[in-house]
Amino acid sequence: MNFEEYAAKQSVLASAGVPIPNGMVCRSPEEASAAVAKIGPSVIKAQVPTGKRGKSGGIKMADTPEDGAATARQILGMMIGDSRVERVLVEERCPIERELYAAVLIDVPSRSPLVLFSTEGGMDIEEVAEQKPGAIRRHVVDLKQGFTTSHAAELLAGLNLGPASVDIGETLVKLYRVFCDSDAELVEINPLALLKSGKVVALDCKFTLDDASTLRQPELVKVAHPPKMTALEERGLAHGLKFIQLDGNVGVLANGAGLTMTTMDVIDHLGGRPANFLEIGGEAYTKAEVALDLVLSNPGVKSLVVNFCGAFARTDVMADGVVRAWETLKPKVPAFFSIHGTGSDEAVKLVRERLGIEPYDLMEDAVKAAIEAAQ
Repeated sequence: MNFEEYAAKQSVLASAGVPIPNGMVCRSPEEASAAVAKIGPSVIKAQVPTGKRGKSGGIKMADTPEDGAATARQILGMMIGDSRVERVLVEERCPIERELYAAVLIDVPSRSPLVLFSTEGGMDIEEVAEQKPGAIRRHVVDLKQGFTTSHAAELLAGLNLGPASVDIGETLVKLYRVFCDSDAELVEINPLALLKSGKVVALDCKFTLDDASTLRQPELVKVAHPPKMTALEERGLAHGLKFIQLDGNVGVLANGAGLTMTTMDVIDHLGGRPANFLEIGGEAYTKAEVALDLVLSNPGVKSLVVNFCGAFARTDVMADGVVRAWETLKPKVPAFFSIHGTGSDEAVKLVRERLGIEPYDLMEDAVKAAIEAAQ
C-alpha cells in the first residue's frame, strides 16, 4: 500500500519527530495561489504514489501567488505513470547546503531491516548504486539490538558531516522506529536536506505499508493512496476474492496463496505468462463460479491451469465447486488439472467423469500443456 508524499510526511515522519517543511495540500489553482501567498516562495509538487515526478514535469517553483496558480494549473490533471494528478503540495522553498539519502527497508538475504545512508541524495538511488556503489552505506539491523544512536554514528563515521552528524543520526534512529512501528516495507527520504542553517529536514518521503498490516494500522490506511484496480479486480473484491489481473495468457486457479504463487512461478519458469493471481482456499472454494468467471473474463486468457493440493482441505470438495461452475459457465478455454492430497482420488474421478478431462500426475506437465495450448 503506497502513500503520496504529503501523507507520508505528515502522518509518518512528522508524527515521529522528523522535521519536514511547512506545506499545504491544494486541489485547485486558487488554493495553490493562496498557499504561496501564505508560505512565500514555494515548490509545487504533484502528489502521486510514484517516482520520477521531477523528470515528468511534476515539480516546479513558484515565487508569487500568480506563479502558484499558473504552475498548479499546469500540473493538476497531468498523468505521471499510471496516476492522474489530483492535488499538489505547495511547500516552502528551503536553502539547501547538501542533499543526503536515508532509507529503511527489508534486507531479503538476512531477513532483517536494512538501514541505508548516502551523501549522494537528490538523485535516483539506483543510479548511485550503479555508478558509485561505495557511496551507499548499509547497516543490517540485529532485531534483538535494534538501531541505536551508536549504530547511526558508526554508519556515518568518516563522512565529514560536521555538527549535523548528530541530528542526521537521530533522524536515522527515528526512521527505523517509524519503519517498525508502522509495519512498513519501505521508508525512504530522498533528499534528506542539510540546510544552510545547519538544520536537517526531510524534503521528500516514500512510504510503503505492508498490506498484511492494514488491520493494525487503521489510521494510516485512511490516508493511503487507494490502489488502482481493474474492473475485474473490483468485481473480485466485491465478492471477497483477492484477484490480481496480469497481462499473460495462462489463467491460474489454485487453493492457497502459496500454491497459487508457486504455480505462477512455474508458468513463468517454463516460458509462459500467468494471466492472474487468484486463490480459492479456505471458504473461497464456495465461490468457485465467481472465481472461474473472473479468470475466464480476462480477455487475454487462452488456457487455464487448475492446481489443487489438499492437506486439511479436501481436494474433492474444491474440485466439486469448480466442476459445478464449469458446467454452469460452459467455457471454451482448454483446462489442465493437477490434483494431489486429501481426497485426490475422488477429485480426479470427478473431473474425469463430469468434465471428460484427465488430470496430470505432475503439476509441471499440466503447466507445460497449458502453455502450449495458449500459444
